[in-house]
Amino acid sequence: MTTRHRTTAASAVVGLVIAGVHFAGVSSAHADDVSPSVPPGTEASASAPVPVKADSPRLKLPQGGTLAPPKVLDLVEVVEDLGGEQRRQETNETVMMALQSEVLFPEDSAVFNAQAAARIQAIGNEINQSKATRIRVFGFTDDQGSYEHGKELSKRRADAVHGELAKTVTNPSVVFDVRGYSEDYPIADNGTEEGRKKNRRVEITFPRGAG
Repeated sequence: MTTRHRTTAASAVVGLVIAGVHFAGVSSAHADDVSPSVPPGTEASASAPVPVKADSPRLKLPQGGTLAPPKVLDLVEVVEDLGGEQRRQETNETVMMALQSEVLFPEDSAVFNAQAAARIQAIGNEINQSKATRIRVFGFTDDQGSYEHGKELSKRRADAVHGELAKTVTNPSVVFDVRGYSEDYPIADNGTEEGRKKNRRVEITFPRGAG
């Protein structure tokens, strides 16, 4: 089972209305005295809309002003398995696969477990289909222990993933960028074991295929 989250980033947002959004396995939250079938904005506790005058000077461009050129917004799609062991994030241009360290390595180790190679080979096959010429492999840890130890461990784990990917990726001209970041760039709260588990990860990023 997977859960999906979609995020759209924009440089300027005039107004945003989200209605009727449902996530798998997540119940809609609503006040006890309000029926879920009531359209948002029509509840008894809703405030009246602010009146807007179409000829207001604040809605007009200043003298000599121009609108910014149109652009395609970058759509981000995130799919995470129920246990959070694997996380896939896609944009218009890239695919990023994040694997929790526990599914690849024993604790405080950079030596693969029995299931690691198959997971990485599957990602390598997708990279072949995308015909990527540049691949980033970044390792991360939680904030437990020293920063220097985390730096070394995250780099050794990234090196191990790089070595396995290199066996599968067939493009001879592909360039790998391999780094270890220790506890930098956490994606979850290091104050809980669940958050630390998500932060202990290896990310593989490559260009999205044309298909």
